[in-house]
Amino acid sequence: MLIGIPKETLKGEHRVAIIPSGVPELLEAGYEVIVEQHAGLAAHFSDEEYRNCGAIIADDAESLYRQANIILKVQAPGAEEAKLVRPESTLICQLTPWENTALIEALAERSIQTFALDLVPRTTRAQSMDVLSAMASISGYRAVLSGAMSLPRYFPMLMTAAGTIHPARVLVIGAGVAGLMAIATARRLGAVVEAYDIRPEVREQVESLGADFVEVSVPETDTTSNENGYATAQSEAFYEAQRSQLSDCVARSDLVITTASIPGKPAPKLIDRTMIHRMKRGSVIVDLAADRGGNVEGTVLNEKTDVDGVTLVGHTNHPSRVPVHASQLLTRNLVNFVLNMTDGGRLTPDMSDDIVAATLVTREGEVFFGSDKPSKEEAA
Repeated sequence: MLIGIPKETLKGEHRVAIIPSGVPELLEAGYEVIVEQHAGLAAHFSDEEYRNCGAIIADDAESLYRQANIILKVQAPGAEEAKLVRPESTLICQLTPWENTALIEALAERSIQTFALDLVPRTTRAQSMDVLSAMASISGYRAVLSGAMSLPRYFPMLMTAAGTIHPARVLVIGAGVAGLMAIATARRLGAVVEAYDIRPEVREQVESLGADFVEVSVPETDTTSNENGYATAQSEAFYEAQRSQLSDCVARSDLVITTASIPGKPAPKLIDRTMIHRMKRGSVIVDLAADRGGNVEGTVLNEKTDVDGVTLVGHTNHPSRVPVHASQLLTRNLVNFVLNMTDGGRLTPDMSDDIVAATLVTREGEVFFGSDKPSKEEAA
């Protein structure tokens, strides 16, 4: 069977699904690999590197899709690109099925077997295939760097002949994968870090990284995380109480990073304009949920904006800003995912496998994604 690696077509996407070092393992498993010309160029991998690792180079997307039995991508294909996928072939990518209903129906109509990497369950066995966690870690890292570059202050404490510079104060709201990496990165840069999460069980992880855990008393809820370990949506009364009690903490922070995002729903509003108004001029908020409407009132998608002297950073797709290592991690996730369904050089999905069952979206004309399907969110 022939695995195809096309060039990503989404504007601003610099990652590639498989880097050259991932090709030999697929070849050893019995597959052939074809890569679209310049597919890895934005991630700094040349066609020659792919050739040297045993891949075939296709002149263009049409040639690649015409030949490939299995397509490995980073992002879901656009409407025109999806038409190139061969009927009865297999597509594996981040599909965001809660948003791409029309695409899913179009793929099902052409009997394309589709697996969504953003539905990989958060289990021990699936960790090496967990694309969301791998990319969230990069987002947390980049969020701190973006915040530091926008902040008109030093991060570390400095004692100089001209006086003492006090360290920046950073607040991270959400201590999942992205939040924990943000905490660690801010601490490495010398900031004093506080963190809040609705899940009390993450306190130990927060404190192990050298941050203070913020205590907030909010209305009791039946659950703060789903069966996959990700934070779940709460009531508006819950968020209102949360905002009220976090207000002082936000006000004393130089940089705030928010990470709460729920698939298929608007991101919860964690910071409103009243809270922003209390912050010092020159402070910065990096909103990692900007693509879901934002955790912060006033966030503008993919832009930096000024609200009462506070800079709101609404950049999205942070992993694409670190394409070399992001592509390296994606390659490991995708290779493990494919090998989990491989037998004798062929893709043989076992529906009794919890990972396969959780990620299957379309097969033989049927759509399997629905309300009973486990959903995931960026660790918040």
